[in-house]
Amino acid sequence: MFFEDFEVGFQFTTPTRSLSEAEIMEYARVYDPQPFHIDPGAAARSIYGGIIASGLQTCAVAFAQTLKANVLNESSLGSPGMDKIRWLKPVRPGDEIGVTGTVREVTPSATRPRGRVVIDYEVTNQAGEVVLSYSITHMQRRRSEK
Repeated sequence: MFFEDFEVGFQFTTPTRSLSEAEIMEYARVYDPQPFHIDPGAAARSIYGGIIASGLQTCAVAFAQTLKANVLNESSLGSPGMDKIRWLKPVRPGDEIGVTGTVREVTPSATRPRGRVVIDYEVTNQAGEVVLSYSITHMQRRRSEK
């Protein structure tokens, strides 16, 4: 899709993906070594009652799943940032997470062959519970810039 294909209200979903305990712990050992991410004993005694994924890992997996949906890829020019990131429920080993994106705003550039597309994302688990929400402003090129 290119900039001109996006409309407010357009929605897409991604494939789902699960995270194993080993994968959660491996990521956390490098990027977020808190006990409830890397130590099963300490995690069991924590408020979470077991190992949970780092919120940053959940964001990274969600973004990868978004790219697998192949909605943004063809015309992406990157992003100036994310907003409103909220970790709402823990992601546990074996959870299946998927992403739904909903276009909130579409703004063409007045001087360049591109525009901004603001998409609100919800990441849900296999029970349909929202575990993460965030918004990204995507820079998308127009067909004429191809």
